[in-house]
Amino acid sequence: MVFARFGTTLYERRGRWTEIICRVRFGALLGIFLLSFAGYALALDNASVVPPQLRGVGIDQRLNNQVPLDLKFRDETGQTVTLGSYFGKRPVILSLVYYSCPMLCPMTEDGLLNALRLVSFNIGEQYEVVTVSIDPEETPEMALGKKAVYVGLYGRPGAKQGWHFLVGDEPAIRALTDSVGFHYNYIPETKQYAHATGIIVLTPQGKVSRYFYGISFPSRDIRLALEEASNGKIGNVVDAVLLYCCQYDPATGKYSVVISRLLKIAAAITVVTIGTLIFGLSRGGHQG
Repeated sequence: MVFARFGTTLYERRGRWTEIICRVRFGALLGIFLLSFAGYALALDNASVVPPQLRGVGIDQRLNNQVPLDLKFRDETGQTVTLGSYFGKRPVILSLVYYSCPMLCPMTEDGLLNALRLVSFNIGEQYEVVTVSIDPEETPEMALGKKAVYVGLYGRPGAKQGWHFLVGDEPAIRALTDSVGFHYNYIPETKQYAHATGIIVLTPQGKVSRYFYGISFPSRDIRLALEEASNGKIGNVVDAVLLYCCQYDPATGKYSVVISRLLKIAAAITVVTIGTLIFGLSRGGHQG
């Protein structure tokens, strides 16, 4: 009888401790949830306030639109070339950057390089890459320096003839960027450009086939996009998660990346995940 009461008491104590632990866990998770929700609300608020330099900046998906192939640029050697000289036989990956960019442009080119190194297709054999500066003040010498870096890091034969770095005048740059929906702003105070990041896959005929946003590009998807573009196929509209470069803070004298939908999506996922955990633990605590 005494043993039975002792066992019951021990069971009750274990039950109380289990309940206490569940409540502590619940309280901790609730605190995390509230902090995450506050961060989510802040993200929504910050993302809805567009800095003046980012107004109108973005990438519109103009699938099947024809790129003007008669536009003239200068290549890394200083020679005048037409855009159409890189089309006709193979699909083309177009990246729009500027060579003196302090932030996301190098990250975009690095991301493109890393992805292309994992693609079995070779630059100059199965496809071309055309990198164009959106800054009309930049020179062929700057383009040559960038080409030396990225072609060297890519490290495959034929890349020197297949990866092209161009500069051009304002009208040609605007005509090209408008044709692919790439919108940017020049910031006179800092002599920098506010723009979104991404790459564009074009068919051999110069039509827009596929967009990739951000600074990291899946190699398998790029390979598939190149295969489709080589056959003249036009891809579907993809979800746009934009990274913007750049926001200048006069107080700190530094640039910062403005993440629009990406910030909201990440915060929302965090809120939903933690909320689900809280619900599951609370239900488990009541059942125990």
